[in-house]
Amino acid sequence: MADVTPPTDFTTAPEASTTAGKVRGSWRPCPGTTPDQAKFTHSAAFLGIPFAEAPVGDLRFAAPVRHAPWDGVRSAEEHGPTPQRPGPPEPTLIPEPSVPGGSTLNVDVFTPAPSTAAALPVMVYIHGGGYTAGSPASPWYDGAAFNRDGVVTVNLSYRLGFDGFGRIDGAPDNRAVLDWLLALEWVQENIAAFGGDPARVTIAGQSAGGGAVLTLLGMPRAQPLFAQAWCISGALGDVPVGRAHGLAERLAGLAGVEPSLAGFASVPEGRLLELQPKAQESPGGRDGVFGMLRRVVSGGLSLGPMVDGELITAPTPSSLLAGVGADKPLVLGTADDEFAMALDAVRTKLRLVPSRLLLGQAGLERGRRSAYLSANRDLARLGSAAVLGRYISDAVFRSTALKVAEARAGAGSAGTWLYRFSWRSPVFGRAVHCLDVPFFFDCLGAGRVDALAGGNPPQALADDVHAAAVSFVSGGDPGSISGPGATGWPRYSEGRSTKVFDTPSSVVEDGYASVRPLLD
Repeated sequence: MADVTPPTDFTTAPEASTTAGKVRGSWRPCPGTTPDQAKFTHSAAFLGIPFAEAPVGDLRFAAPVRHAPWDGVRSAEEHGPTPQRPGPPEPTLIPEPSVPGGSTLNVDVFTPAPSTAAALPVMVYIHGGGYTAGSPASPWYDGAAFNRDGVVTVNLSYRLGFDGFGRIDGAPDNRAVLDWLLALEWVQENIAAFGGDPARVTIAGQSAGGGAVLTLLGMPRAQPLFAQAWCISGALGDVPVGRAHGLAERLAGLAGVEPSLAGFASVPEGRLLELQPKAQESPGGRDGVFGMLRRVVSGGLSLGPMVDGELITAPTPSSLLAGVGADKPLVLGTADDEFAMALDAVRTKLRLVPSRLLLGQAGLERGRRSAYLSANRDLARLGSAAVLGRYISDAVFRSTALKVAEARAGAGSAGTWLYRFSWRSPVFGRAVHCLDVPFFFDCLGAGRVDALAGGNPPQALADDVHAAAVSFVSGGDPGSISGPGATGWPRYSEGRSTKVFDTPSSVVEDGYASVRPLLD
């Protein structure tokens, strides 16, 4: 950044050239800056740039096709259409607007210096939403704070639900994964024109987006497309072919068509979206609370990246253990109580049920229950619902983080840094799913943050989390920051070191010890 001359003319709309044509964006001030600070004070936003043709008609269930060139200068001042379709209610804790339209495969680029001379580090962010929802158009994902600190930020969209991940005879598998790959290829080919360095690309994402990050990290074909990765609460897909095939058959049956390309192509997108939740229920009837828990915790997702044997050759932890992606630095972690709030409605009903019984109902085998309860004695004192809530969080998210860290702990791997986000929301009384996202983006003043983090979330914690992210994206080490409150951050291989983001933050040894009884 020291060699980059910040722009000074913010009255002329910024333009950049892509391989498909020119685009025009807009300038806006960066948060938390004044003209006398040695930072970028303005950010250029280029929104809704298509990296692929609209996935409609014959392209609906096809691999993404590069967007054709256009003449003149294309306006990039508004978010493009999103794969998430309009209609209340918004399905996530993060405000993620739906934008109507067919051309849904787009990137948003935020940059402080749209010039080929800048060569700034780049972060590509992949949104979450369980692989069935979510939108890159969230105000929380605006890259202005990263731009302020000298990082070019890209948000990408991808096909969701069955259109993106469903198994269809006669159609390519993992269509949404192919969307990720084509978007990352677009970044490699075009980001220099926006002031980014294609050799310094970090992929990042949260929840399903974090799962996407880990999937790409373990995918041989993706290796040339990024240099390092940051995974927030990664929810892995790794859907077996048999499970994906079963979902396709159930969905086709509900739609009254054959489970083939012609059959699914005859069903309007809106109708498939209506039927999709029912097809995901346990076969044979109603899920119920514990049926849902067993399905998600033990059975895994039925829509998400599929282990097809070609593009995704093995489950992600196995690929990482085999050394795929070992040369790429990785930061990963979770919130302490990701999905514990899912039990709030039945907390009173569960208070008299023994914890061992609840864990068994949720799918934890008998031989692991004693060890798990022993490792979580602090929660056992809070009641059965607290134990079950932590188990859901551990089984779906926190055990994944620990498995990945362990898989990469051997000699020859690039650095791996593990963290926990432990600050408790005053709204929920816990460190819940999505709570860390506005701290990561340093956007505590954005809309609806108060609904998750309360009316006065600690800016010092946002400074801590965001500075670690900037340090990693810029230099490959999240612990190389200094100043008041800085605690350092050793690699996981150094005594199982774990950064705990809280007020104040700290570093502890083996911060995921309570999760270890769940590992195979």
